[in-house]
Amino acid sequence: QVQLVETGGGLVQAGGSLRLSCAASGRTFSNYAMGWFRQAPGKEREFVAAISRSAGITDYADSVKGRFTVSRDNPNNAVHLQMNSLKPSDTAVYYCAVAQRGMSRRSYNYEYWGQGTQVTVSS
Repeated sequence: QVQLVETGGGLVQAGGSLRLSCAASGRTFSNYAMGWFRQAPGKEREFVAAISRSAGITDYADSVKGRFTVSRDNPNNAVHLQMNSLKPSDTAVYYCAVAQRGMSRRSYNYEYWGQGTQVTVSS
């Protein structure tokens, strides 16, 4: 089992920044790829970013590329999502998740999920 807790969400004006963090406990964190997803009201959950076990490879949705940066701190069992130049369309609940078999853009490839943190971007 892996437990994930996201923090760092909040209300920010368009153009602002937020840094989300995901703290993991349980099994060896460095064994797993990690992903960030988001879900806006009335919409399906969508891929945001992913990072490999060693942090050597990252992947981003086109909608956030160049604005968001995913990173991880394996010794401290944490993964982060730095979000800059935020837009109202970024408003959603953001989730971190564990992928035991490697990086993926598909939510069904992630076995463990956090409870989510709300990000609201005002215009």
